[in-house]
Amino acid sequence: MLKDRIQDDMKTAMRARAKERLGAIRLILAAIKQREVDERITLSDGQTLAVLEKMIKQRRESLAQYQSAGRADLAAQEAFEIDLIQSYLPAPLAEAELETLIGEAIAATGAQSVRDMGKVMAILREQAQGRADMAAVSARIKARFGG
Repeated sequence: MLKDRIQDDMKTAMRARAKERLGAIRLILAAIKQREVDERITLSDGQTLAVLEKMIKQRRESLAQYQSAGRADLAAQEAFEIDLIQSYLPAPLAEAELETLIGEAIAATGAQSVRDMGKVMAILREQAQGRADMAAVSARIKARFGG
């Protein structure tokens, strides 16, 4: 499981005394644990990927704010954490693969307009979670329907 891999990496970072890496991994594990406690469940790999994607999104927003404020030190820390979190995500989908998945999802659901977008997104969320920016996927689907 992905969570186990992250915990193993934490132990490795502790042994190597990699302070910055250890701190970032502890943040990841804390976010996963928080969601598990809040929902009283053990997260699957898909749910763990959703937590990681949310963390990346938050850090990208912070990175932009730090850069505009001229805080290079904090921006560097956010960039480091983004890179570390992304290392746990599966390889991103190529453009052609993503277009194929969108076409297949539209065909499978029989979607005809933007109103059917929820059905298409439900299928794509399972297949592309952690491998594509879901906001960009949503925009592509809207463009296909002429929305």
